[in-house]
Formats: sequence, structure tokens, C-alpha cells
Amino acid sequence: MKDFKKTDLKDLDEKYLHIDPLEESYRESITEAPEITESVEQHKTALLVIDLQYLDAAPGHGIFADVAKSGVPKESQEYYFKRLDHVVLPNVRKLQDRFRDAHMEVIHTRIMSLTRDGRERSPGHKRLNLHAAPGSKESEFLPEIAPKGDEIVINKTASGVFNSTNIEFILRNLGITGLFICGVYTNECVSTTVRDASDRGFYTTLINDACATVTPELHNATISTIKDRYARVLTTEEAVKEIKRVI
Repeated sequence: MKDFKKTDLKDLDEKYLHIDPLEESYRESITEAPEITESVEQHKTALLVIDLQYLDAAPGHGIFADVAKSGVPKESQEYYFKRLDHVVLPNVRKLQDRFRDAHMEVIHTRIMSLTRDGRERSPGHKRLNLHAAPGSKESEFLPEIAPKGDEIVINKTASGVFNSTNIEFILRNLGITGLFICGVYTNECVSTTVRDASDRGFYTTLINDACATVTPELHNATISTIKDRYARVLTTEEAVKEIKRVI
């Protein structure tokens, strides 16, 4: 049997090593299906804002309370917070305003334990020491993008909101068939949510410039993996224009 680990790539046609051979079929069936825009036009699409809270999106708090112990280099933190402040938070607010103007659902998720000591947290969050107790500063949403009125807030203690909460039950009850997704981290909670939503049949759109993680490489690699597989990828400007058409 041939040892493919020793295959000389020079024997292969180079152009096939740098393209996605399934991109077109996935785009037609997943990200360009007419049902995606129909969901928006029928007001059955919701904006899902992931974990923009003091625990993981504010300097000097939660994960970033101690720069040295955070595990994230100072340079990466500077990049992350600059992207949040100058790009992501303003864009998330634009999306929220547009959805609210259109009387479409804005739904917020956050990491927050049920108990003060977090004993019911997922094993992963325990190992990572991720804990936002009820009523703590870490559990608060950033003021720029905080919920308004009776917008739905879903608390979770795992990366995937579909895996750890009753969000699917809630969305089905609301008649939601599509989701515009934004928040943090692109390569963790956002990515998991996008994949899980797609697998459950929701028409999923990821807003590229309304997401962030700690390095550009991780962000861009995640977008490349998700795009035209699990979600269509739009900019905030493109998303806002689409929502405007339904008002």
C-alpha cells in the first residue's frame, strides 16, 4: 500500500491544492438559497449577539483582569480591544439599531453561571476558569450594545449556545428561521454557534466585521472555513442594506 505521508506534492496538479472543489455546490444549496432572503423579508430572521460582556470583552475585567495571567500576550490584547472599540462594537450597534427599527428580534447570549460558585458550569469552562456569577460585573453586557426593553437574554456556560441552552426551543417558538450572528470570539463561541445553527437548519449569516478574536490570523482562518459551508458571510454595511429593504 502506498504511503501517502510520503507523497511528493510536486506530482500533483498545483491548482487543485488551493481551491475548494465543493464551494460552488455548497454556495448554491446553503448560502445562496432563496429561503435566506425570504426569511429576512418575512421578519423571521433574528440578530444573535454573542458574549459581548465584561468577562471576555473589557480590559481590566474577567479574563483580562490580570494581563500577565490572562494567557493572551499584551500585543494580542491591544489588537483585540482596538478591533472591538473601533470596528466591532460600532458595527454591532448599527445592526441592533437596524433590527430594532425593523421590529425584528435582537437576542443576546452571555456566559453566566446559575450559581455563585459556578458548580454547574461545563467541564471546559471549569478547566479554563471561566466564571461569571449572577449579578457580577463579569456577567454584565458592555453598555454600548446592552439589551433594550424585553429583548431576550440567554445565559450559557459552554461555547455553544445551542449545546448548552434551550435557544432552539425559543427560536422555534418565535418562528425564527434565519440568524445574523456577531460577537466574540470568532473562532470559539461564534464559530460553534454558526455551525450548530446551520446543522439545525437555520439560515445562517455571519457578520465578518462585527466579530473579533485575539489575532487576525485566527479570525480570518475561521471566516475562510465557515464561508460558503455553514454560513454566508456579509459585512455590516451589506447586512444593514438587506434589512433596510424590509422596513
